[in-house]
Amino acid sequence: MTFDVTTPRRPALFENSAVTGMICMAAAMLLLPVGDTFAKILMGHLSAIEVTTARLLAQGLCLAPIALVLRHRLRGPMLSPIVALSGTLVMVTLTSLIWAFSVMPIATAIAIFFAEPLILTALVGPLLGERVGPRRMIAVLVGLIGVLIIIRPGGGFGPTAFLPLLAALCYALNMIVLRKASGTRSSLTVQCGATFYACLGMIGISLGLGATGQLEPSFASLPGWAWGAILASGGLAAASFILIAEAFRRAEAGMLAPFQFLEIIGATAMGYLVFAEFPDGLTWLGIGIILSSGLYVFWREQVPANRASMRPRRRRTRRIRSR
Repeated sequence: MTFDVTTPRRPALFENSAVTGMICMAAAMLLLPVGDTFAKILMGHLSAIEVTTARLLAQGLCLAPIALVLRHRLRGPMLSPIVALSGTLVMVTLTSLIWAFSVMPIATAIAIFFAEPLILTALVGPLLGERVGPRRMIAVLVGLIGVLIIIRPGGGFGPTAFLPLLAALCYALNMIVLRKASGTRSSLTVQCGATFYACLGMIGISLGLGATGQLEPSFASLPGWAWGAILASGGLAAASFILIAEAFRRAEAGMLAPFQFLEIIGATAMGYLVFAEFPDGLTWLGIGIILSSGLYVFWREQVPANRASMRPRRRRTRRIRSR
């Protein structure tokens, strides 16, 4: 008697690595605003420095077991000056964003933060030697006009309205640092190392401000639910970064870029449901300009001729005859 034993097959959808990558990216972009919502809630009990410190420590706590399970993906030195630089930029990015959440709707802060791809486009020329054509530079300028429409200098948010723009600048610089570091390290290695350095930096800043009397520690008076919110904020951030790394491992960046705009949708939904915040007409106009500029830059970068021209310029060398 013979038995026909067949191995169950996975659904065809998950056999496509690119599709799985897009699903991971979409999930990450929808999780990030949830973590930001927890951070904003915590701002009612803690300062921006304390929330950032707690979130990074919780993120590191959640990353540690993930790195242990995925240790076969750790490649290259985790502790090095370039990873420390990445950690410093992560510190400034998170502190600026979390501080911004205390003075403006989450969706507004995230919309301004979405100037990051435009800033990155402007920086890759002088910092990486990549060629960026005049059309993309015009798109960058138009996108920054959209940022100014949202910020409205002299408006209700005051100087703190520029905090998300500072976060976008530091995040763009971190992307350039990651390009340099990824040549000899895996993304998981850089993420773990940068989180470690960021935690050390924020602990040092918190202790320094506390010692000088500029920061009154508030952790002792936190209600019980706040500790759960801290863990949730850090855990969601860690999960999002792992999902993003997995997405880029399975699919090309060009396929994943449009999914990043889901973060604004998630931020708008969470802001409305939790804080009854909804962007006004001018903010939506600015959001539309920023997103349109970002999509145009993304589309221009996919043109084959532009992809070839973006390669770093080679320096011309002159031969010197020996006498």
